[in-house]
Amino acid sequence: MVALTLKTSTTPEPDFLRLPWSTPLEAWPDELAVRLPRGRHRHVVRFIEHESSFFACKEISAELAHREYRLLEHLKEVGLPVVDLVGVADQRTDEDGNELDAVLITRHLTYSLPYLHLFAGQSGDAQLHDRLVDALAILLARIHLIGFYWGDCSLGNALFRRDAGALIAYIVDVETGELHNRLSDGQRQHDLTIATENIVGGLFELEAMGKLDPATDPIEVVERLQIRYDALWNELTGTDELNPDELWRIRERLRRLNDLGFDTGEVEIVERDNGSRVMFRPRIVEEGHHRRQLEQLTGIDAEENQARRLLSAMRSFGAWASREAGREMPEAVVAYRWLTENYEPTIASVPEGLRGKLVDAEIYHQVLDHLWFLSEKAGNDVGLEVATQNYVETVLSVQPDERVVIDTANAVEPTD
Repeated sequence: MVALTLKTSTTPEPDFLRLPWSTPLEAWPDELAVRLPRGRHRHVVRFIEHESSFFACKEISAELAHREYRLLEHLKEVGLPVVDLVGVADQRTDEDGNELDAVLITRHLTYSLPYLHLFAGQSGDAQLHDRLVDALAILLARIHLIGFYWGDCSLGNALFRRDAGALIAYIVDVETGELHNRLSDGQRQHDLTIATENIVGGLFELEAMGKLDPATDPIEVVERLQIRYDALWNELTGTDELNPDELWRIRERLRRLNDLGFDTGEVEIVERDNGSRVMFRPRIVEEGHHRRQLEQLTGIDAEENQARRLLSAMRSFGAWASREAGREMPEAVVAYRWLTENYEPTIASVPEGLRGKLVDAEIYHQVLDHLWFLSEKAGNDVGLEVATQNYVETVLSVQPDERVVIDTANAVEPTD
């Protein structure tokens, strides 16, 4: 017996009733399971392949499963990067009528890179572990802004996606999470302390297993996390005190926040000392400034840094097109022409068998990098079409497929 609570979706979900719910999760047949790299969990977690899709299943009490479901749903609704919810299977009993724990089902995040690949240097980019730390610092700052206390940030409780040379961290597990109206400084720092302890412990464990890049110092990694988080938090929430002739610094602060991907709804400005000093503090709306702009103009769904890069390319194209036309072209016209003349033909020219290795926005970003590299080497602009063909032949064709990273050698078995 089982009761399924499924998240409504525009795409039909597989037939989950066919799964062996009357069997404890750890005893599910091997033909269902796949081994995806992940961290350690307090509960049994199995990754399954079902009707050509991949899912993560976690066996947990019904109360905790529905609580975690609601927390993940809230984080998703406010725009934070979390895995997609599928549902909860509860009221489970075995063949003898004994009660079984519920199972929380989430969809495996495609194109996500496990931390094992990044820290073991298997990603092809030894600097990605620094970017992973930056991604975690940004994620922690973002959740703390909305009053969410994670309580168990670790390398295994997040997944990472490429984002135009950087990484973006996605929340996977919020079993210990708590939602508050506002976090105190003590709560934030305690959450950060838990994160640093979990991360350094995980890295030392990888080191003992011989799976850590020798160039990586676990202590330096967590020190960087603390520094990056503090700097980011101050940028997001700090109050600046200026002289009246320094008001340009307000624009600079807002520009830096936009560059970080955060929108500012308004700015609070207070005069002090008879107008001789001005204090101001921006009020942050949410992260995703560039991706919302890009989606509004073109319909392209991308990560934040990818969106920033594509918007830059679109505006460079717009400057060229305006010069050609002898007049300033409206942004909507520029967006349509760039989309139909540059972006879509570039993506369409990638062979079907290679296109799925990376998301389209990341492919286009890497093509732009390759265009710059080839043009620098040739001493002239080789053109987008030539760069795309060379990129496909020399870079993408030998790059590993990152749609679903499966690594049986580095998979970590569940505990408890």
